[in-house]
Amino acid sequence: MPHVPATSSILVRLLTAAGYRVDHRADVTLAARLRDRRAVVIAPASRSPLEVENLFPPDSIHRILVYDDDPGPAARGVAGDRGIEVLDPSTLGPALGELLLPAVLGAGEPEPDGGMDTPFVLLPEGARIVRPRVGRAEAEVLAGVDGPRFTLRLVPYYVAPYRVRPASPAGIRGTMLDRTVAVHAVSRRAEVWEEGDRELVAELDVPHQFIAPEIGAQEAAGIAMEAIRRYHVVSVDHTEQHGGALVIETRRVPPASDDIRLGPLQLVYLPHWYAEGHEGRVVLDAVTGRRALPAPSANEAPAFSLK
Repeated sequence: MPHVPATSSILVRLLTAAGYRVDHRADVTLAARLRDRRAVVIAPASRSPLEVENLFPPDSIHRILVYDDDPGPAARGVAGDRGIEVLDPSTLGPALGELLLPAVLGAGEPEPDGGMDTPFVLLPEGARIVRPRVGRAEAEVLAGVDGPRFTLRLVPYYVAPYRVRPASPAGIRGTMLDRTVAVHAVSRRAEVWEEGDRELVAELDVPHQFIAPEIGAQEAAGIAMEAIRRYHVVSVDHTEQHGGALVIETRRVPPASDDIRLGPLQLVYLPHWYAEGHEGRVVLDAVTGRRALPAPSANEAPAFSLK
């Protein structure tokens, strides 16, 4: 990383804590905050505003140039003509309050970085079954059960896209992420699915049975939100001095409710191989091959057709 003068280093830490993203370039530093389109360039007084103007993001609304010394009236005039505010050590202090204030958006105003709009994914028409990747032969090897009887059952999940902005270790908002959450509609357990891991189809060409869901979408949404908060927890160290002892407390911080957007839940059926043997039942996820907790068997939950 390029050398940053002590005063500039303090300013960079303050801007970072206030939600700016910082980029060091040779003897110049750019700090930009997307939420209110505010950008700060920190430069030596020897650099003309014309030299650093192209560092400001094109969509910046507030452009501030902070010099380490008085740049002189000529530089101030050039900056003023281009709508750039100039600060130096004598004027930086009074201006810090405004620079470091949290970004405030007007009611209904979208965020410049794409915002926290609710995501929506439209499933292909009629496609509600995840195509299995593990066939009967592979399932026999993976199950390891003597004398098993294999049945392919389709287990219901409520699946939804979601958007989350986890907290960062520094206590500010982190990078916005798009993921998919799936809630088992019988066991009520939730998990996060990786993008592109599961292909949806309308029907299967192998014999199979359906298991009916035992919860509705409203209950599944509550389970999904709690799972998302647990999945995206970050650990934050808080240090305090107590007498002669340094105490470090680690807190687990979930994303705030305002930093999660859950899309509409849609019922999807995930195939599982049920191996019934002398030693009991083994259930395998027919997509990943991993062992899964069993849902009710066909005797406990009557089979039905997906129409």
